[in-house]
Amino acid sequence: MYDLIIKNAKLIDESVTDIAIEQGKLIAIANTITGQSRRVLDLKTKHYVSSGWIDSHTHCFAHSPIYHDEPDLIGVKAGVTAVVDAGSVGAIDADEFYQLAQQANTHVYSFLNISKIGLLRQNELADIQNIDMPLFDATLAKYPDFIIGIKVRMSRSVVGDNGIEPLVKAKEIQKNSGLPLMIHVGNNPPELDEIANLLTKGDIITHCFNGKPNQILDKENNLRESIKRAIERGVILDIGHGGESFSFAVAERAKCLGVYPNTISSDIYSKNRLQGPVFSLANVMTKFICLGYSRKRIIDSVTQNAAQILHLKNKGVLSVGYDADLTIFDIKQQAVSLLDSEGGIRKSGEQFIPLASIVADAAKHSISIEITEEGSKNELRISN
Repeated sequence: MYDLIIKNAKLIDESVTDIAIEQGKLIAIANTITGQSRRVLDLKTKHYVSSGWIDSHTHCFAHSPIYHDEPDLIGVKAGVTAVVDAGSVGAIDADEFYQLAQQANTHVYSFLNISKIGLLRQNELADIQNIDMPLFDATLAKYPDFIIGIKVRMSRSVVGDNGIEPLVKAKEIQKNSGLPLMIHVGNNPPELDEIANLLTKGDIITHCFNGKPNQILDKENNLRESIKRAIERGVILDIGHGGESFSFAVAERAKCLGVYPNTISSDIYSKNRLQGPVFSLANVMTKFICLGYSRKRIIDSVTQNAAQILHLKNKGVLSVGYDADLTIFDIKQQAVSLLDSEGGIRKSGEQFIPLASIVADAAKHSISIEITEEGSKNELRISN
């Protein structure tokens, strides 16, 4: 007997399928599944299903003094099955964050800030003594399934007079761990060219479409040669929208040049969730509809691409044997105005609307199901 069968689910290519789940795993995916199940959810070919959405750049350490939020508010209640905190926490607060993360229904992971104090203040790398390599390595060793990457913020307000040195030290830390390294780029110095030249395959440039002077486009509005070379080396581009780091104009020009992000992420925390311009990962995804991205490219950017880049095993793919992390959603035909981080406005004729999150619990070999507010309005019901 299955734990759950989802009937008549639409995939992003508009095909329709049934999905069976047992003990937290995808057990069968077929045109028709007829076996007995403890619960059934019939989507009646009206609603979409994808692998669970992964937001690869958030700030969800609830006790952070600057950027904070609750994992489930930006996670399962918003159609997101996994959230990655991008550097809110350093080694000093890792224990506390881990304990809080275990209480969430959403999968929570951490990109540990190379500054041991994390985002206790905005200039966490102005004092180079905050980079404690032995403490950092010990913390990584303590939480190998929770800490999945390294975060370094490389902008003037963060590093002070230390220039490129924090990135050099971050690359040293990375050699010991082998984990992905995410680099925040903002106002210069250090210069983006100097940053990009140090990056290697698998490193992640977040805020890749920011509209600041230190952006990926040069003065002639073409892609910087340093960024072109970095992409050719396998450096990853991540959106990391945030309150100040996404420009429609830069994104549009990048698309004209054939430059696309590998992952779409929100950089969400309480303020930009409640007041905008982020609001939710679904809202950020919708912005790429009005930029002319295909639905499949957008969904891939928050599922399989994110899982592969973040080395999340058994996640990100809707296939038998993978974890039963799923997002149920609509693509609503409705006009919506969308705001970037610089006051730019674009309009879309459709938008992503999350209806439910299904999250696998590996330890209990089970799943949890969260129906969103919009899912309740759509009368999404599970029968026993």
